[in-house]
Amino acid sequence: YFNQVSTPSYVIDERLLKANLEKLHGVMKETGCSILLAQKSFSHYGSYPLISKYLSGTTASGLFEAKLGKEYMGEKEVHIYSPAYKEEDFAEIMQVSDHIVFNSPTQWEKFKGMVADFSKKTQKKMSCGIRVNPEYAKVETECYNPCGLYSRLGVTKKVIDTMDLTGIEGLHFHTMCEQNSDVLAETLQVVEEKFSHVLPQMKW
Repeated sequence: YFNQVSTPSYVIDERLLKANLEKLHGVMKETGCSILLAQKSFSHYGSYPLISKYLSGTTASGLFEAKLGKEYMGEKEVHIYSPAYKEEDFAEIMQVSDHIVFNSPTQWEKFKGMVADFSKKTQKKMSCGIRVNPEYAKVETECYNPCGLYSRLGVTKKVIDTMDLTGIEGLHFHTMCEQNSDVLAETLQVVEEKFSHVLPQMKW
């Protein structure tokens, strides 16, 4: 069969994809967690109808990924995070997103009024979060370190202690996608230690 496929082609074995999805769905059932498709690493929207049968929704890093997830994943959740949002895009972002994560107090202050007005007018409840920088990461190549010196990705404990978190329902943090669950567990422990004082206020 593969000899009959013209090149260049991107070939997906649906049996293997389904087997992976079944494993992820099993984790969701056993733990009560949500697992989302990261569109940045896999945006083959032809597979989204199958994926939507197993996962909770998608993540997006901008307006067009959010629109793609909304269009092809049906009623599943769309979560969006970006280091900064364009004001001209934000109304449309709110229409297609369920969870919006902000990168800084400045971004949150800029858009929280728009979120409140949109929710009031449409009766759509959006859950807003803030990205945190735990100042801890295991990264071999420093230029890829999301918690590196002078990183502008997320807020540190020092910054979050100065914030009014009214309206913020979640904390978002990042572990490199090619690392294993042991690194995630270590990072989570640091997040819990540094941000334990605000976790009781959070839904996620």
